[in-house]
Amino acid sequence: MLHTAKRLKWVDEGYEMLVFTDDSYQSKDQTEILLKALSCADILLIVAVTDQESVKWIETESKIVPNIVCFDSSPNLVNKLGGSYVQNENSGTLFAKTFGISPSKKASDSMDVEQTVSEAWKRHNSDDIRKALQCLNKCSPVDQKNNCLELDAKIPEKPFVPPMAKFRGEDLSHETAEDLFVGWLGSLDWSWRVVAGQNPAYDQFPCQYQLFYRGKAKDSFWYEPVFQVKTLEGKVVWRRRKYRVKRGKIPGTFYFSVLDNGVVSNEHWTIVDVSDDFSWGLFHYNGAARVAGQAYTGAVLASPDGAYPDEKESKRLASALEKCGIKEWELFTVDNCSCQDPPLGLPEGSSLHSAIDVKVQKWNST
Repeated sequence: MLHTAKRLKWVDEGYEMLVFTDDSYQSKDQTEILLKALSCADILLIVAVTDQESVKWIETESKIVPNIVCFDSSPNLVNKLGGSYVQNENSGTLFAKTFGISPSKKASDSMDVEQTVSEAWKRHNSDDIRKALQCLNKCSPVDQKNNCLELDAKIPEKPFVPPMAKFRGEDLSHETAEDLFVGWLGSLDWSWRVVAGQNPAYDQFPCQYQLFYRGKAKDSFWYEPVFQVKTLEGKVVWRRRKYRVKRGKIPGTFYFSVLDNGVVSNEHWTIVDVSDDFSWGLFHYNGAARVAGQAYTGAVLASPDGAYPDEKESKRLASALEKCGIKEWELFTVDNCSCQDPPLGLPEGSSLHSAIDVKVQKWNST
């Protein structure tokens, strides 16, 4: 929960989350701090509290808190919304489970919905409604020209993750940083294989290969991820995307852009750390699909064969993850079990390393 409290600040500096254990009330000093916090709290979040003495204390002292949400705790601890206690339910939607809705409230809401629908139906043939619906139907759900929903997601500024400053004892330059991305490409058919990541939306895809290379045009640099997806028909197919990569002001930072299914995404990447022998690398990103209204953050742990780094690297890896505000248990492991015949290969005229020689080692080639 302390980790959650820290990350809440990334969303909005105005949020403040204080964390207490369920036995804090047994300490006089902690009790004073806890009571003061409860007196001005907007929300009390209770997680896994089952000790009866703790439950009784919370029931007595939390009456002034307007909103209470309980998870995996004693049934005696009841959710509260806007100053009113609400019943817990064992079925239904997540919202209903969390906050509960009384039968009278449901009936009232149903009447409101019925009235709204009736009013809308009376007007469905009016000129203004018909024209509005016709106009809306013509709009693409990924329309970036008209942006009817007026969405404007921006790349998150937090967390700010500093890039590694040195590699093999030398100050990191832009050329060396690009070479770190290029990685094993040349010795192997890919730069890196993704081991795990911190964003399940990305890391759920199996068999992720990363291709970083210099383009034919001067100063051009590209990133092409190759990965598997499962179609709606249940068929597993390969997919490949192409990102344009530009250097950031600081060596080890980059700006990525990609057009994916009609939506442009822009991302800021940081090389957090790469081991001297290229046995693993950690890359962090903040991104946004502006007109889709989506902003996101994540990190990629990569190695030449898709296997987890050796145990001897655990301290250095933990330190790199800490710079990203990530705990190792947050990582989502990529399935690298069945990765036959990935569509790799580079465009004609591409080039690879310019400053670093990567020593050939015996890594798996599939």
